Amino acid sequence: MQQVAIIGAGPGGIAAARWLKAQGFAPRMFEAHTAPGGQWAPDNPNSGIWPGMVTNTFSEATRFSDQPWPEGTPLFPHNAQVLAYMRRYAEAHGLLADATFGCRLTGIAQEDGGYALTFTQDGATRTEYFPRVVIACGRFNTPVLPPIPGADRFTGACGIVHSFDYKDPDLYRGRHVIVAGGSISALEIASDLAMLGAASVHLTQRRQRYVNPKMITGVPLEYYAFTYDRAVLCLGDDKQALAANDEALVHQYAGDPSRYGAPNPHPEFRRAGVTGSQHYLNLVAEGRVIPAPWITAIDGRRVTFEDGHTIEADGIVAGTGFALNLPFLSEPMRQTLAVTDSAMMLDEFTFHPDLPGLAFMGMWSQMGSYPVPLEQQARFLAYTWGGVIPRDAAQMRAGVAACATEGHHLGYRRQNEMALRFARLCGTDPAGQVDPDLMRRLRQSATTGVMYRLAGPDALPDGPDAFTAQFDRYGPAA
Repeated sequence: MQQVAIIGAGPGGIAAARWLKAQGFAPRMFEAHTAPGGQWAPDNPNSGIWPGMVTNTFSEATRFSDQPWPEGTPLFPHNAQVLAYMRRYAEAHGLLADATFGCRLTGIAQEDGGYALTFTQDGATRTEYFPRVVIACGRFNTPVLPPIPGADRFTGACGIVHSFDYKDPDLYRGRHVIVAGGSISALEIASDLAMLGAASVHLTQRRQRYVNPKMITGVPLEYYAFTYDRAVLCLGDDKQALAANDEALVHQYAGDPSRYGAPNPHPEFRRAGVTGSQHYLNLVAEGRVIPAPWITAIDGRRVTFEDGHTIEADGIVAGTGFALNLPFLSEPMRQTLAVTDSAMMLDEFTFHPDLPGLAFMGMWSQMGSYPVPLEQQARFLAYTWGGVIPRDAAQMRAGVAACATEGHHLGYRRQNEMALRFARLCGTDPAGQVDPDLMRRLRQSATTGVMYRLAGPDALPDGPDAFTAQFDRYGPAA
């Protein structure tokens, strides 16, 4: 069995190991933290979760296809439940026995047809050689703080932190807090603070986005926004139809933020953008979160906004994104991949023809949950290396060219789009392979792992029944 080094034991690394093992490889996970789970392990220095964090995606879209959630799991699981799920999954597939924890990759270079990997562990450095390597160390572990004049002179007692380092809501109890950014994490933290005792919460952002809720009349948002049909639109050529569909959906289910007391979004829908939070707009309507324009200056505790008004703040939390950070890549590899702080050139987000035997997992920014697309990417990776769907250098070069022309790493991809993209590569897209009546329901379904175990390699015998039960339980009423 050929060994494969997998860097990272979070969801991406676990998914890659599970499917590579099924293809006859011997995966070995190397994890810098002392236990598996990646971002979902709160004691992991590379984790950005906070104690009360629950998923912003519903449970069936936040799991792998072959392990259901335990009975009684809430629709939006707590972070500890996600961590337990990932660890159970790794144990169930026998992935931990050969894993190494507390071991950090510090260097990787091409050598003798494979890769030399340099690790540090317990103060010692060693090098190991592998014919194949999967980089699954996560996309969201290097926070970016925006440049704000005077930020270095802020004297508020709670300081300025990135949302990645927001760990203790009690620190802000009774304090005046500014949350900066319009991302989901910014809105969720602002909501968290407002409901957990902050004296005041201002949310400052460059533009007002539309805000999708998690649930719509008892149905998870995924059954409206992240369906199979909408994935087909995403991957099609008619971008005007996609934009019109997006706008109609948001106006129907999210509504106008200004009706709640938030600023007016930009009149051009695409420039306004979309984010998500179940509570944020209601808290704005109650006056418990106060929208503000962007910060222009800081002097001591005094913070000035673009409209000229000022407030005294005790703390600032910035939910302002992450940089792509792969410091262990050798310089020749970085040049081959054209790595920047936001992008690199890959064939189908996974391979490069000049780096055979190397693959990347989950290195894109995305709206929606990651487990389903990661599982499909892991299958694409494993099926390619296992010979189920061979992919030659010419195909990979075309894929790298498409990465540039299609702007694969510009902005955010979508959960349903990425899952269908990889499923088509794997031959597991159910279109044309399942009963027409079943396909009609699939087209209207949220994107879940089960829907890509109905046809093609590794189809589940009970897949149609499992999908039907899932749709009947969570989907919109007929």
